Amino acid sequence: MSGFSSRTGFSRTWNALSQALAQRRAQGLPWIDLTASNPTHVGLPSPEPGLLATPGALTYEPEPMGLGSAREAVATYLASRGTAVRAEHLLLSASTSEAYAWLFKLLCEPGDNVLVPAPSYPLFEYLARLEGVEVKPYRLPRAHGFGLDVDAVASARDARSRAVLVVNPGNPTGHFLHEGELTALASLCADTGLALLSDEVFSDFAWAPEPDRVPTVAGRPLPMLTFSLSGLSKVAGLPGLKLGWTHVGGPPERRDEALARLEWVADTFLSVGTPVQQALPAILAHVPRFQTALLERVRENRRQLLATRPRGASWDVVPAHGGWSAVLRIPLEPGEEATCLALLEAGVGVQPGYFYDFTGGAFLVLSLLPPPEVFRAALGPLTSVLEGLSPR
Repeated sequence: MSGFSSRTGFSRTWNALSQALAQRRAQGLPWIDLTASNPTHVGLPSPEPGLLATPGALTYEPEPMGLGSAREAVATYLASRGTAVRAEHLLLSASTSEAYAWLFKLLCEPGDNVLVPAPSYPLFEYLARLEGVEVKPYRLPRAHGFGLDVDAVASARDARSRAVLVVNPGNPTGHFLHEGELTALASLCADTGLALLSDEVFSDFAWAPEPDRVPTVAGRPLPMLTFSLSGLSKVAGLPGLKLGWTHVGGPPERRDEALARLEWVADTFLSVGTPVQQALPAILAHVPRFQTALLERVRENRRQLLATRPRGASWDVVPAHGGWSAVLRIPLEPGEEATCLALLEAGVGVQPGYFYDFTGGAFLVLSLLPPPEVFRAALGPLTSVLEGLSPR
């Protein structure tokens, strides 16, 4: 016996790409990082650090659901985005990851499962496993632009499924939930008793209007319990400030019971710092400046990527509508890992699609966060390698 819980027995074996990157760093070789996901490292606007020095920053007011003033600030921010919610239906946590842990505690017994999208960001399996909960993937079909297929959700469900998770828009696929998809999903949830967890951390980052786009499920009269998650990490580009929020909705009796139980869970941890809560109105006032700059950059980098693709190339850019990433479809041969290794040898780091559980083809994932001049410098090696590896 190891003496350790199996829940923490994650694989620590490095893949070939990780080994190659470590070797390149050890040799001091330069490379352009198109895997960047930290908005504080790419030259985007940030607020003045002095915002955290509020008069009561060192006081302690243990409010399990979050300070009333902070919850009101979130409600005001959501109202500015066209979503009317009540502050008392909001719960603050240190992050959306923590919120997931609390929701798995709320909804699942050990051994129950949550339905999660694939492809998607590789986080949910780890969070669920730490809570003794399983995940069951449902596929997002490429034929639908990696949009939700409610039949795939229904097929993945079994007797121990307690919730379905949607990422809106998908990360890294950039597909928003649409009205027809939400209607079909709500019907399934109402018929089967599934709760809906909607990860909306990238929802503010739509690249262009879509008439039937669902920006959030918060504040909507839906027939099932709904949990809408977001926070400062993406909304304000400030992951280090450690504040997320969850809006709880659905039938009033079920909603109120969920909020009462979550208050007990949150009271056990009391994890959100006072300074960030007290400064939240000022931090959220900074958000438009940050988001305007980020969206301008993402749109410009994507425009450069599309313009650089040679006519008749064997690779293409997968259509998307929001977020911070671009997905490339590449030839099956030589495949994702070989292409990533060749790109790294040429001085450009990207991620293979299998990191995100893409199937049905070969894909690369690129961050659109780097400054445009940095992104532009990567496009020459990128296109050269992709064309050089393409079968003739």
